[in-house]
This record gives sequence, C-alpha cells and structure tokens, in this order.
Amino acid sequence: MKGRPWIFGLMAAAALAPAGRADSPYWFGAPADAFTASCPLGNGRIGAMVFGRTDRERIVLNETGMWSGGPQDADRRDALEALPEIRRLLLAGKNAEAEKLVDERFTCAGAGSALGAGANAPYGCYQVLGNLWLDFGAAGAAGPVTGYRRELDLGRAVARVAYDRAGVHWTREAFVSAPDQCLVLRLAADRPGALSFDLAIDRPERAEVSPWGSDGLLLGGRLNNGTDGRGVRFAAALRVEAAGGTVRLAGRRLEIRGASTVLVRLGACTDIRTFAGRRADDPARQAEDDVVAAAGRTYDELLARHEADYRSWHDRAALELGGPPSPLALPQRLQAFRAGASDPGLAALYFEFGRYLLISSSRPGGLPANLQGLWAEEIQTPWNGDWHLNINVQMNYFPAETCNLSELAQPLFALVGSLQAPGGRTARAYYGARGWVAHVITNPWGFTSPGESAVWGSTSSCGAWLCQQLWDHYLFTGDRKFLAWAYPILKGSSEFFLDMLITEPAHGWLVAAPSNSPENSFYLPDGQVAHVCLGATTEQQIIRYLFGATAQAAAILGEDPGLRRQLAAARARLAPTRLGPDGRIMEWQEPYREVDPHHRHVAHLWGLYPGDEITPRGAPALAEGARRSLLARGDEGTGWGVAFKALMWARLGDGDHAFKLLRQQLSPADTGPNPRRWSGGTYPNLFDAHPPFQIDGDFGGAALIAEMLLQSGAGEIDLLPALPAAWPEGSVRGLRARGGYEVDLAWSGGELTRAVIRSRGGSDVKVRYRGRATAIVLRPGGEVTLEGSHL
Repeated sequence: MKGRPWIFGLMAAAALAPAGRADSPYWFGAPADAFTASCPLGNGRIGAMVFGRTDRERIVLNETGMWSGGPQDADRRDALEALPEIRRLLLAGKNAEAEKLVDERFTCAGAGSALGAGANAPYGCYQVLGNLWLDFGAAGAAGPVTGYRRELDLGRAVARVAYDRAGVHWTREAFVSAPDQCLVLRLAADRPGALSFDLAIDRPERAEVSPWGSDGLLLGGRLNNGTDGRGVRFAAALRVEAAGGTVRLAGRRLEIRGASTVLVRLGACTDIRTFAGRRADDPARQAEDDVVAAAGRTYDELLARHEADYRSWHDRAALELGGPPSPLALPQRLQAFRAGASDPGLAALYFEFGRYLLISSSRPGGLPANLQGLWAEEIQTPWNGDWHLNINVQMNYFPAETCNLSELAQPLFALVGSLQAPGGRTARAYYGARGWVAHVITNPWGFTSPGESAVWGSTSSCGAWLCQQLWDHYLFTGDRKFLAWAYPILKGSSEFFLDMLITEPAHGWLVAAPSNSPENSFYLPDGQVAHVCLGATTEQQIIRYLFGATAQAAAILGEDPGLRRQLAAARARLAPTRLGPDGRIMEWQEPYREVDPHHRHVAHLWGLYPGDEITPRGAPALAEGARRSLLARGDEGTGWGVAFKALMWARLGDGDHAFKLLRQQLSPADTGPNPRRWSGGTYPNLFDAHPPFQIDGDFGGAALIAEMLLQSGAGEIDLLPALPAAWPEGSVRGLRARGGYEVDLAWSGGELTRAVIRSRGGSDVKVRYRGRATAIVLRPGGEVTLEGSHL
C-alpha cells in the first residue's frame, strides 16, 4: 500500500499494554557514602537527597530560589566602540589580535561569573538550603544492621529505607509533594516504643535555627547579594508528630523518644523575585503555613495526593526493553554493565530516571532545571549551578517534547521571555543592534552580557538556540496561542542577527562577527591559538534555522510580510555548511587545524542535532561529512558530551554506535579524590558526571533513547530509526512526534511488529519504517494501528 493514503477516523484499536517494570530496580544495599549515591526527591521547587544512613541520617535540602547575587548592569559602556576594530582585524585574518581586543573591551563589566565561583559576587550562585539530621546513636541504637535496602520508587516518587537492628525492623519513607508543597518523612518501627532519635536542621553559613513551638524548628537567613549582603531571604520550617512517644525541644534540636511512628513535615521558601514571580514576602511565614496546611492531612492522604499528581506526568510514557530483571543493586549493576553484561533493562531504567528528574526539577510556574536540576549540597555549587546557554540548559529540556512532558518546558520558556529586556540592552550596548541577544551564561537576575573571557563567554547565538526550542515546541504541539506568545521573541532574535551579520569579502556571504565555536580553539597559520573568528559553522547553522523558523511563524500568524522577505533574502546569503579537504564538516570558515582534535564540544554538527539541515536522506553528502567528523572527534567525553554525540549518531541512523556511547555514558564515574578532568560517566545514583555532578547528561540520555526509537520532522514519523542490536525485544508507549502525534511501538527479533499512532490535531503524515513510507491522514483525535504487512 506504499504511496496510497489511508483515511482513518477514530479507530477502536487497543493501545499497547503499559510497559512492565521490575520491582524497585533503583535500589542500594548500603547507605549512601556521598551526595552522588543518595536518592533524589523533588516537586519542581523543593528538593531532598536521602542518604539512608542508620546511625546519623543526612537529608540534603534544596529550594530553587536559593540564589545569591542580584540584579546588575554588566554591559560595558565602551563595547560598541570596539566592535568595528574587532571586525576589521577578523576580516584581515588577525584573529589573535581581535581576540585580545574582545578580552579587553567586549567581555562583561565587573567580575561576571567570577570564573564559576560567584557565590559572593553580584552574579551569584545556586546554593544548598540546608541539611536535615536524624541522630539515632544519641538514643542508644546499637547492634549490627542486617537486611538493609534503600530504594527509590520511580513510579511513585517515594524513597524508602528498611533494615533490621537489635531485633527491630525499621522503615523510612520520604517524598516531596507538589500539591502540599512540603517534604514528608515517615519513620516507623515494628516494636512499639522503639523509635528514638534526635532531629536537627542546619546550614553551613548565613543561617540561624530557632524553635517553632514545642515540636518544630525554623531555619532562616539571608544570602549574600555581592554588594551590601542583603540578598534573598530563605526559611525552612518543620514539625514532628510522634505516635506513641514524646517530642521535646532541647536547645536547637528535637528529641523524639519512645515512638512507634514519627511523621516529619517540612516546608521551605525564599523571597526571590524573578520571571517566575515571587513565592512570598515573608518566607518564614509561608514555610510555616505550608507545614500547617499539610498537618491537616494524614500521611496516607498526603501520599495519595502526591502520587496522583506525580503519576499524571510519569504515566504518560513507559519503556520495556526485555531481559530478566537484574538481581543487582544499582552500583553493582553499573559495574557489571561496564564489564560487558547484557542488561537492556538498565537503559529502560535510565530513560525512566531521566523523565523522573525532569518531573522532579521543573514544574510550570517555577524556575528551570539548572546545571544540577535543583539538587546541590554546596554553598559554591560547581559552575555556580546556573543556566549555561551554549548547550547545557537546552539539553536539560531535550526530553521534554519527545518524552511526553511538554508542559514541563514552561519554566525554560519563561526564562527565555525574561531575557528580552536585558538582552535588548546588551544588543544595543555591544552590537548597536535591534532585538535581543544572550551569551553563554545567565542567572535569575537577567544576565545577558558576554562572559568574562573570550575563550568561552562571547558566543552570541545562545539566545537563538533557545528560540529553536520555542519553535520546536510549536512543531510538536501545534499550539497557536503559544506561537503568538513566542513570535516576538523569535522576531527579536532575528532582528538582532539581521543587524549583526556582516559580509565576508571572499564569497559575499553573511557571517556572524565576532563569532566562535563554543569553547573550542584552532591554530592560525602562524601557529598562534585563537577562539574568535568569523561565522563559526554552529552559529551559521543556528541563525539559518532561526531565520527559517521566524519566517514560518510569521506566515502562520499572518504577520510581517516585509520581514519574511528580508529573512528569506538574508538566509540565502548565510555562509553554508561546508565540507573540508578531509571530507569532514568544517567547524570554521577556514580549514583551521584544531588545537584539540577530540574536543568535547561538537557544536559544528548542530545542523544534524538538534537542527534539521543535515539528514541522511535530504543532505547525504553533509551527513557523511558529519559521520566523519564524529569519528575523528572520537567517543570519549563527559556525560553531556557523550549524550550529544550519541544523539547525532541516532540521527544518522546508526543505533549500534549510539548504543556504544550510551554504554560508555553508563560507565561508573571516577569517584576518587582527584577525578580525571572531563572523564564523564555515571555516579552510583545515576547522576551524570562531568565531573563533578552535572545533570544535563541524564536528560540527554533519556532524549537519546527516545530518539533511537522515534524520530520526526518534515511531515514524517520514522519508526525505530536507530534500534540497536542490543535491544531485540521491546515496547514503548507515549512517545511524541512533531505534528501533534503520540506513538506506541512494539518490536520482536529486531523487527517492528506493531505501531499505534494517535493524532491530537489531525493532519496528513508519512510513516516511515526501514525506507518504506506510508501516507496516512488522521482526523483530530484519530488513531491508527499498523501491523503485519502494513509495516
């Protein structure tokens, strides 16, 4: 039936059965010895890391508003004056001199990010809220621990610890509720009156603890804003309810004695005022109110409300990859997988974990997931725990659309919207341009200036990449109301580049100037090392995508016909993606020799993923050039870098190479005292290692698995486009495709056996499997099942 359209209304085809899941595959046989072995919990605003210790339990507490620093004007007053000379030097081939001038005149004013150590600078840093301590030793707990098990139920978002000691079976359950905005912790012992411990809360600096009644504690303080010290105020409030025992205030701790069960409810709040709004004028009062409200419900009621909310996100998609359930605890399972064990269920667990992290760290109305999601244990979080805009925050949201969590990208979109005003000032101050621009780093305070070094901080296409995710959201959802909101943002970014681009004389192409390929360097003909250039390939690809998306959006909305013509004309003149003498994609406009041929960034292949200009069918020569580029770059790298390369291999249809990189990404990370720089891997709790911990690789890994099973674009849905030999059996439900489709798949022996395609908006689409394309048309709400000869 190839080439003949099928017309379907609402069909009575049964969807694929939900994928099965082994009981608690995310488990440990010992307490956590480090933050990166503990169990993460979160509701998009409040986070907790459960260590599961038996003598002195530690639970790290987080709240997404825990940001030091504050608003600042970091734009240089004299930057625009330097721009003509920077461009003159670049056009003359004097890149090193141009870069020197960028460092002197075209970086931010002031300390910027303080080279990633901004905790006490105006730029600021995302910080830990505090620690919750449960000291069992003080109450005389003794004897060996047996039967220990610590687990995180990803289907319920509940952490559980259970063990036996001194003839008593001890259990703890914890979750962070979105409906009730609090951490809930329940402890129990199967011997009446056996539960006794001391409870305390603290923070390493700038905090005080005070009593809250006779059964509660209040932690409060104020962060440094880098100027007068009067930054964001924060608070955490908790109350303890003991059944069959007593709670007594003893200084700055609570003593619980002789209980059978204990229930702890903890609320947290800050008064940060950002694009996400202000949580409270009085964070202590708000935290207390949240706890009081939660105290009006029993544990079972709190748990039921939490589960119903969480499952409304989690149950949208599921993956089963066959194979027997692993009997190993998670750290040992990772070790066995590195040693070569066949464990397809580990990839399915990693997919579920990535979705879990996004649900737990990004909720509509809140702040976006940062470099660590929302989990941090430090005052000075690595790289300030901010939002890096040259790939990292984008990768955090790679799985949002494909993995059926589209609404969870709203905090990212709100962040992009918030950059318009400061980005407009930066565009005028540095480039004399209309529109808006954002460079490599940003924070809740609207930082859009270049970073403090030309080596990494001057990439000007980061805001345009963010626009790609706005347009992609429309492609997935068809939401015209959203597009009407997003269009001025796309238009502003396009206007910036229309003003910023210059003509290079050799070909008459339009190029970005100054430009760079994120964090990468090259040798000039005289042997000098440089980073700044004309029209780096990645920036040209992003601008080309931006101009096309903006013009399409304008046409859909019936806006700006003159701008559409201008964008089309400029797009046609952009420097194209080219092959070098060695057959690889050129990273720069000249065939410069790389300083590091195996550099962790592969930004010049942006047009392959997440862009769409390099495809095996549409641009086979460029696709081959991308393949050669990936081979030359090599497979080593950090967690996010490995995930990025693997996504590109999936786009090339090479599932086995993508799986090779996934296996590499799931290798146990170096947890020694001096881990190898850029060594990557995965920590015992599946957190991504840069090192240190950086969460983007987890999100990239989840997106990768989805991309191996389903790809879409240009009016087509490609089924199992990069299925590796390691996954011969499996099923997936709930993946999303561009055009407003939801797809379920099942396969056996490496062959697709069934596909269910549902349409939300109703349109025609080509369904492709192994080179065969079948045209179908679905009415709104329609569904089609393809199986047997129809595949």
